[in-house]
Amino acid sequence: MNLEYFIAKRLIKGKEHKISISAPIIKIAIAAIAIGVVMMLIAIATGLGLKEKIREKVTAFNGHVQIYNYDNNNSEVSVVPVSIEQDFYPEFKTIDGIVHVQAVATKAGIIRTEDTFEGIIAKGVGKDYNWEPFDEFLIDGVLPDYTGDLNSDVLISKIMANRLNFKVGDSFFTFFLRDDAPDKIPNQRKFTITGIFDSGFEEIDGLYIFTDIRHIQRMNKWEETEVGNFEIFLNSFDDIDQKANEIYGQTLSNLDTRSIKDKYHKIFEWIGLFDFNIALIIGIMIIVGGINMITALLVLILERTPMIGILKALGMPNWDIRKVFLYNAAYLIGIGLFYGNFIGLGVIFIQEHFKLFKFPNPKEYYVEYIPVSIDFSTILLLNVGVLLLCMLMLLIPSYIITRITPVKAIRFE
Repeated sequence: MNLEYFIAKRLIKGKEHKISISAPIIKIAIAAIAIGVVMMLIAIATGLGLKEKIREKVTAFNGHVQIYNYDNNNSEVSVVPVSIEQDFYPEFKTIDGIVHVQAVATKAGIIRTEDTFEGIIAKGVGKDYNWEPFDEFLIDGVLPDYTGDLNSDVLISKIMANRLNFKVGDSFFTFFLRDDAPDKIPNQRKFTITGIFDSGFEEIDGLYIFTDIRHIQRMNKWEETEVGNFEIFLNSFDDIDQKANEIYGQTLSNLDTRSIKDKYHKIFEWIGLFDFNIALIIGIMIIVGGINMITALLVLILERTPMIGILKALGMPNWDIRKVFLYNAAYLIGIGLFYGNFIGLGVIFIQEHFKLFKFPNPKEYYVEYIPVSIDFSTILLLNVGVLLLCMLMLLIPSYIITRITPVKAIRFE
């Protein structure tokens, strides 16, 4: 039998434990641990959720990695075409972790109406385009279908529709400059709106419309086998730097690659700060919870000083006596962890399914509601980490037991 654990369990279950002087302090310590765990879980879930949501939205419009001609010089519009007759298209078989490759092309233009005009970039896509992410963004109409004959269907954003007073079913004219003869009459195309989307990224939503890539190929006088660039989708964002380098090594010398982390480096530098904020919150909460547990432990030791004297008089070593109180403290921390997880995970579950909490200014965070994301391994690691760190913090105050002499302790009142 573990004598130290037996004594600690008797102390915990004893009635005098519940009505003792230390009872209020113990409750405060448990509450501090529980509140700390709630704050840490929410901080992790919201931080990870926001990072994932922003990554998903940026990736939906650009892929994880782009392959384009060196001569394009990182231009937002396609200048020099790339042939689709590549070893990596339509499937990139030489590198693991690539789930999809799609060919696109972009061209700058102007939408003209009777009342106003708007500068846009038409993104031409084909039958290989992955529309799955847009199922979440689509707010009206349907997604265009470019698998058949050339058509005039386009997808525009809610921002652009509001600016131009458009709705689903409306038609409009768009003018595109001729790259080969800028001084000549611009190319003109009439498009019909089949759907309206809203991703939350104002700088993207307010600029791009989606059309059939064959329109851009014809205006640029490209062959059917020529496109602007390729967009590569990976199965894991965490591998983006490694895969970008591998993709670069597997492409021809006249082609360059760029990851979305490089293209939108300011956004990813910003969301990179989330990790620091999460770590800071976790550190503060652990320190606060640990200090409260130290206070509770010292009160328990003070309250049980006569018992400590008796145990020492009976020959129990100092470390064994310390273990009695550490077992007691671990039990109290466990209670705090239980209630903290119950409340914290409950709040996360409610937010994930009902989206009760929203950002006051969604434009600053690119999402309307506060996204959450957390997995079991993170929860387990957090709980184990809190328990271990708090117990390590309690080793130092428990040392006071070694300074208690049996004679004085037995007489202590």
